[in-house]
Amino acid sequence: MKKIAIIEDETAIRENYMEMLTAQGYMVSGYCDRQTAERALNDGLPDLAIVDIGLGHEIDGGFLLCQTLRTLSKTLPIIFLTARDSEIDTVCGLRMGADDYLTKDISMAHLAARIGALFRRMEALEQPADETALINRGLLMLDTKRMQVFWQQQLVDLTVTEFWMLHSLAQRPGHVKSRNELMSDAKIYVDDSTITSHVKRIRKKFIALDAGFDCIDTVYGMGYRWEQL
Repeated sequence: MKKIAIIEDETAIRENYMEMLTAQGYMVSGYCDRQTAERALNDGLPDLAIVDIGLGHEIDGGFLLCQTLRTLSKTLPIIFLTARDSEIDTVCGLRMGADDYLTKDISMAHLAARIGALFRRMEALEQPADETALINRGLLMLDTKRMQVFWQQQLVDLTVTEFWMLHSLAQRPGHVKSRNELMSDAKIYVDDSTITSHVKRIRKKFIALDAGFDCIDTVYGMGYRWEQL
């Protein structure tokens, strides 16, 4: 049984999420503030942490907690679930290593789907590589079964959302994908600015490995495309 920790300071919201996820078959624990969560999770990590940004009197308590969790584990799936929907907060959350950034207007069904996708990714990483699941695009290689991406044989550490957006672009090099198409292919429901933030983040991760990376083109007014080298 997968263990999920929910860190949310509003009691009613926390209990609603806990009830829904327990009904989905997960073992769920809830915490109302950063300090309580850190003490508990330091003794044993869950399989997934769902974190609000504002925790009690700490406006950015969730960001601080995310940083702590990342020092304890590089692979623990972390989802920010918050009422804050600004691009700055989204980018900050993703830069801190969160796997997903969702707002509280998300439906319970959609939240459950995102959680299931993260767990499938973690399980896929434990499986041996399958050559039939590989997509090669010059220096780029995607393993769709293990949900891993390699550039020049170096692992690119993408989140689930970033992986499926890149997969959407790389499937048809030179073909322009609109923001709505990328959103659909990644199975997320966000505004255009959030899609832009994800693309910028993907670019930065490739550039960190290869300063000359320039394969994701912005086609103004239309979307993005993967340019084959």
